[in-house]
Amino acid sequence: MDTLADIAFPLRLSLQVAAGATLLTAVFGVSLGYLLAIKRFRGKALLDLLVTLPMVLPPVVTGYYLLVLVGRNGVLGRFMRDSFGVQLSITFTWYAAVLAAFVVSMPLTVKTVRAAIESVDRELIDASYTLGRSEFETAWHVILPLARKGIAAGLILSFARALGEFGATIMVAGNIPGRTNTMPLEIYNAVVFGDWGRAGLIVMLFTVISGAFILAANRLVEVRA
Repeated sequence: MDTLADIAFPLRLSLQVAAGATLLTAVFGVSLGYLLAIKRFRGKALLDLLVTLPMVLPPVVTGYYLLVLVGRNGVLGRFMRDSFGVQLSITFTWYAAVLAAFVVSMPLTVKTVRAAIESVDRELIDASYTLGRSEFETAWHVILPLARKGIAAGLILSFARALGEFGATIMVAGNIPGRTNTMPLEIYNAVVFGDWGRAGLIVMLFTVISGAFILAANRLVEVRA
């Protein structure tokens, strides 16, 4: 019972971080997926590269880039301090964990959303324009509804990825007990201190949760297909 009580905070924090990251992904990831699927513009290949990089880079490398960007003495941190006198300090907080999880998990949504939107029948889109609907109306009433299952699957996968984020999180949020120790970090802590029973319990719980999300995403993809 003590072990279950001990993992309550890491579990709650992990769910909180994953939910925050997925909310950001629902806004920015879906928008980028739509942009890459529908629009033609200069720099599209570069944008696709930048969006995809966190998927293939070691998470620690992504975390390093985030530190360089939003750290106290990072690019954005120095700009805010020198220009507005504001001390940007989100590192080593759960907000930094959300940022790390968002950056690492967003490519899953972008790729899935792009594929889902590109699979929408182009004749239906053209018919909407012919009927006088604007691009926004066409996207809202035609494209996104037809791609909704793919979008949902992408968000579920991103949530599961955010839930398991470790490398980038430990770089920008640290491993502070009671503040930033998410479930993956708690597994690491348990192994380091030789508490294999605790580690095994968290791993099993984590596996069940992650498996449930994967099954849900697969089910949506199967239904869409």
